Amino acid sequence: MKIYVGNINYRTTDEELKQLFSDFGEVNSVQVITDRISGRSKGFAFVEMDDDAEAREAIEALHESDFAQRTIVVNEARPMKERSENKRGRDHQDRRRY
Repeated sequence: MKIYVGNINYRTTDEELKQLFSDFGEVNSVQVITDRISGRSKGFAFVEMDDDAEAREAIEALHESDFAQRTIVVNEARPMKERSENKRGRDHQDRRRY
């Protein structure tokens, strides 16, 4: 199961999150999401665990708990939405004037 972890401290590392979730079972991967340009954390991460029961236990225990001086949000990750052509959500052709 892929787990979303939000509102994490910007200094939180993959290893720190792995340690936190390892209390509930085997952690396959952890990825703190970073900005492509600056390399800084965006304040959220994804944790993957194979055992759904262990993942649900972790979600229940850790949601709205204090971690690294922040109240974290923990829930099952949702599928990513498709992105539009530009940042404003419009296709470039929508702005053409004839």
